[in-house]
Amino acid sequence: MSELNSVEELSRGRHFGREVIILCVRWYLHYKLTVLCIAIAIVSGLLSLGVPASAQRLINGYEPKWWKEAVVYQIYPRSFKDSNGDGIGDLPGITSKLDYLQKLGVNVIWLSPHFDSPNADNGYDIRDYRKVMKEFGDMADFDILLAGIRQRHMRLIIDLVVNHTSDEHKWFVESRSSKTNPYRDFYIWRPGHTAPDGTRIPPNNYPSYFSGSAWTLDPTTKEYYLHYFAAKQPDLNWENPKVREEVFSLMRFWLDKGVSGFRMDVIPLVSKPTGLPDLSPEQLKAPPNAYANGPHLAEYLRQMDREVLSKYDDMSVGEATGTTLAQTGNLVDDRRHELNMIFNFDAIKLGRADFGLSTLGPWSLPELKAIYDSHARVLTKHDWDTVFLSNHDNPRIVSTFGDDSPAMRVPSAKLFETMILTLRGTPFLFEGDELGMTDFPFKTLSDYDDIAVKNAYKALVDTGKVSAQAFLSAEAKVARDNARTPMQWDSSPQAGFTTGAHPWLAVNPNYEQINAAQEESDPASVLNYVRALIALRAHTQAFVYGDFEDLDPQHPHVFAYTRTLGTQKYLIVENFSSTPITYSLPKNLTAGKLLLSDIPTSHQANTTTLNLAPWESRIYKQ
Repeated sequence: MSELNSVEELSRGRHFGREVIILCVRWYLHYKLTVLCIAIAIVSGLLSLGVPASAQRLINGYEPKWWKEAVVYQIYPRSFKDSNGDGIGDLPGITSKLDYLQKLGVNVIWLSPHFDSPNADNGYDIRDYRKVMKEFGDMADFDILLAGIRQRHMRLIIDLVVNHTSDEHKWFVESRSSKTNPYRDFYIWRPGHTAPDGTRIPPNNYPSYFSGSAWTLDPTTKEYYLHYFAAKQPDLNWENPKVREEVFSLMRFWLDKGVSGFRMDVIPLVSKPTGLPDLSPEQLKAPPNAYANGPHLAEYLRQMDREVLSKYDDMSVGEATGTTLAQTGNLVDDRRHELNMIFNFDAIKLGRADFGLSTLGPWSLPELKAIYDSHARVLTKHDWDTVFLSNHDNPRIVSTFGDDSPAMRVPSAKLFETMILTLRGTPFLFEGDELGMTDFPFKTLSDYDDIAVKNAYKALVDTGKVSAQAFLSAEAKVARDNARTPMQWDSSPQAGFTTGAHPWLAVNPNYEQINAAQEESDPASVLNYVRALIALRAHTQAFVYGDFEDLDPQHPHVFAYTRTLGTQKYLIVENFSSTPITYSLPKNLTAGKLLLSDIPTSHQANTTTLNLAPWESRIYKQ
């Protein structure tokens, strides 16, 4: 029986064929099991030749994949580094900072849209999917960037924005030219209705994410086109197989260049509700839930996998707006062959709503913990998760969830990076997270660049629904531009982001205190702590494939949890408050060896009671 168990264990290893043959020789010498050995040797040889190593073994029930073990760093190219002084970040600027990213320890870079665009929505309105935005450089610059990333043993994923295009894309220019144009059916057109007073009204009551109706009347053909976002972002008609063929073609174009996959923008929206009926009053409270996960989504994604993704060693992560945790398995279960991962927004949207006047409301730590606990309970070994609290569409972590005061910003920023890099799922960091960058002190409407803010101001303030003061006060806490201010590289003018006098968006005035150069030289900085965290995660498989247990779900200020992989067990304890806490570990636990703390003076180990400083986080090896 023990010999058969040995075969079972070896079958999970990387060298199955060679090791089983050796075992067979030993069996033959001892037991003369000739026929069995020959059969096993043949099968093992076939497996070792034809099956990837990762498919021959499981770790804690999970199939190992490089993207599960990765740490992803998102770059918003307009804001990362300007190389030519025009005030706009560009691809050569990113290339100049690859050594910085390599030293940080990240191994996947996610590049927000770099495609040709008129910039109605900062690149998420694409005019040409096979051309680089001129402000960012050209295709030669992209090729140099990609080569530099690969030379440093990192990978690049890019945005796939195919729910909609720019209205300046050649497909839409043709589509709107006449009702009989071959590209007419590339988009969603409807005649609309006539009101009792004779005026034209939209086909239904769909609201846009960017305020107002999701329909615009086009004067040329006198029909409405659908745009879930800005009027300059018409939605593609995925029911047309020619649209899907075009999307798959452009995906192959970039994969063949050497990118390693895609972050798929609002991908659950590509399948529209059958018949496009009016939304009910209840649905109008949360339109994304009604828009997302239409009846043909699985069909489209499986076709995408079958015809494109399955043929490359890539990763796919979907921005799953409108998708609940219960629906997650429908997108990421590896037996369905759709997506690898999705972004679920339950944590990042805690205390906030997507539509109307978005305000930052109260939230509690037990609520945040309950989200991660439910993910651990609902998602199976076939589903892979993501961990993130920031991106280009959300305010800064430390200002939103932590304490960005001068006294607490550093430990607070470190705590959230500790959590993100030790929870279940692939961690995603946004540029500047590693420095503890904060929200911008927005005061007036002219401070903003974001089309969403400007459209909301027109819809809410100009119509008298909300006062300007109330609107600006609310937006300052949740606006997307908080994350889009230029990267703070040093204390020189414009934070070293540009040599020009006028960056596209104002630099945060605290750049003289918060910048990469200053943090580089400070051993206790957020930057150096995040480097240590990433290095620890890279050498600790329990933080990737280990089981998660929340030890104290209802504690109002402490998040204590374990990650366990076989005999390896790690304890993480985090104080989510600006006051010291004396915390007794539950379940008769004793904290073991202290591996890392965001407070350099912490030394407590082998104890059942922890004296936690404000915003302190600790990692113990049990």
